[in-house]
Amino acid sequence: MSRTADSAPMATQNQIQDRTPLSPPAFSVGQRVCFPFDDTVYSGEVRFCGPLPGRSSSGMYVGILMVKTKSHRHNPSQMPKFILKTVPPPVTKPGPTSPSASAPKVALIPPPKQVPKAPPLPPPKPTQKPLPALPVPPPKHRSPTSPTAAEQPQHTNGMHSPPSPLRSPDFHGATEENGEVGLEGKLEVGSMVEVNDPPIFGVICWIGRINGISEPVAGIELDQELSAGTDGSYLGERHFRCPANKGLFVKLRNCRRDSRFPAPEMPVNQVERCNSIAFAEWGSERVEEHTPPLEGDEARELYQGWKRGIQGHLNSCYLDATLFSLFSCCSSADWVLFWPSDRHADQNSSQAQDLLRCEIVNPLRRYGYVCASKTMNLRRLLEAVNSDTGFTNQEKDPEEFLNKLFQLLRVEPLLKIRFGHTQPQECHLYQLFPPALPSTPSSPVPIASVQALLESSFLHAGLKFVEAPSCLLLLMPRFGKDFKMFDAILPTLSLDITDLLDDTLRQCSICQAVAEWECLQCYEDLDITPGRLKQYCPTCNTQVHSHRKRTSHSPVKVRVPKGEWTRPLPCTRQRMSLFAVTCIKTSHYVSFIKHGPLPTDWLFFDSMADREGGENGFNIPRVKACPEVGRYLSLSEDELSRVDTASLQEAARRLLCDSYMCLYHSPELSLYK
Repeated sequence: MSRTADSAPMATQNQIQDRTPLSPPAFSVGQRVCFPFDDTVYSGEVRFCGPLPGRSSSGMYVGILMVKTKSHRHNPSQMPKFILKTVPPPVTKPGPTSPSASAPKVALIPPPKQVPKAPPLPPPKPTQKPLPALPVPPPKHRSPTSPTAAEQPQHTNGMHSPPSPLRSPDFHGATEENGEVGLEGKLEVGSMVEVNDPPIFGVICWIGRINGISEPVAGIELDQELSAGTDGSYLGERHFRCPANKGLFVKLRNCRRDSRFPAPEMPVNQVERCNSIAFAEWGSERVEEHTPPLEGDEARELYQGWKRGIQGHLNSCYLDATLFSLFSCCSSADWVLFWPSDRHADQNSSQAQDLLRCEIVNPLRRYGYVCASKTMNLRRLLEAVNSDTGFTNQEKDPEEFLNKLFQLLRVEPLLKIRFGHTQPQECHLYQLFPPALPSTPSSPVPIASVQALLESSFLHAGLKFVEAPSCLLLLMPRFGKDFKMFDAILPTLSLDITDLLDDTLRQCSICQAVAEWECLQCYEDLDITPGRLKQYCPTCNTQVHSHRKRTSHSPVKVRVPKGEWTRPLPCTRQRMSLFAVTCIKTSHYVSFIKHGPLPTDWLFFDSMADREGGENGFNIPRVKACPEVGRYLSLSEDELSRVDTASLQEAARRLLCDSYMCLYHSPELSLYK
């Protein structure tokens, strides 16, 4: 008998009744039934239901195709065959009885020698009345003498069944009293539930609609087999898969959470929860006085340890790692903290600057720790002033955060870059877009340095810095966590941008005189100053391109400041120093910070290194020294290419293989910003 959305086995349809010849049959063709005989319970499928030809009795008979049991699988001829004759129930309304006393009676009659084959009966058509119960089969018309569903004992085919969670009015009343109505909104696929009383337990495997039922129906895989269960199919349509006799379809509102397990914690709004009260034990102080960053051993002693750095909360690692990189041990970006703003004309800008300076940067530099409630205030402000939401609870990228922050602070862009002879373009960060570099026999794994990536990116795009930046934020050639152009990137400790400046004196690559020509095609030529930009004075340019290998090159004239430049130029280069690297792995941002002049002065920061408590707990930030990375940063590209990245220590591997943004500064130029 199919397990339906409205019942434990269908008591109202399978209860034995007196019927007139015009009454619908007691059973439907295709229903699964079971009955006791000779101390054994047999089950099968109804194949015929109606008066039996050749017999004087006007009663209703049921023909059953038996299901093989284990004892009959090897000798099917010993399986008993029955035709069941329905017996009318008592005329009076049955009172409360024990399960054995209230079981419907069935008469067991040996089958006749010849039973004419009756055509299968179509399932009864649904009525036009609202369906109060099972989705399939729909309620049948009852004869005037038929007891109601509430009056009939909840038994089927002689087997005791728990009361239906959908048919019983008493169950509905109890549900409402217990406050369970509407619980279906809290249940989903995978929820452990129970139905009926005494309960049967299972897991929701499917939720959806079934024709003829106006409410959502849940398909449940039961913990134990049920004789009236299915394999996840309902009237021939499969909704999910489960072992035979374990599938049950029930209205979703009649499912309750499994009482054997504790109820889950009520979801809490983690944005609203992040406040000074909930985070009282993790709070940090406000510091009004300007606090310069510490360096060397003092910085390591201040930051190193647990509950150090910026505490993470609700996908904030992009913000935590970026702010710690920018401000923990470097003052080159401090000018944004004091950028003049009109408090009355732009209140949001002034508020954001105050939050950043007094609630985050100054406390970080003085106490080495900032609570997540402080950064959440900044995130709320960013979300309030931007049309795109998600700054308070969603994953973001460092460049998206910095662009929105600098726009909110209304500060001057960090970079001015010109393409050819066009007007300069202003931006805060630069995304490296180098051409694809093929692997070589000496370097089968794609490895590149930031110096080479910046030069090739600028050269192939025809770009130049209009002026030397005081702070340079470079995004590595990758797409989030999904794509990396290079397996390893070597962060150049000292970045030379001399030849990337526009309208400035540049040395000839051969004779060190004033360069007036630049050649893109020569950049790939390893015979002339390999790994460097190729620029020439007029004489060297003519000689170099007279060679048959370079006659097809197209050198370009470069800008030269006005004046007489006849002697070789002194070797002065414009360089920028690496002070931090932000890395990403599996959607989580961390950062490496250089805190002193020594090659080993490196710190590693993770705003979510550990956690205290469950969903409503707290992240524990951590800063630790990682002097070992200095040894790898001093290697050349060729030396690094010979290192097996799998053998690297964890900190070094994350720095070289997971870098996302490299931060450079010019301490001298920062004084004038």
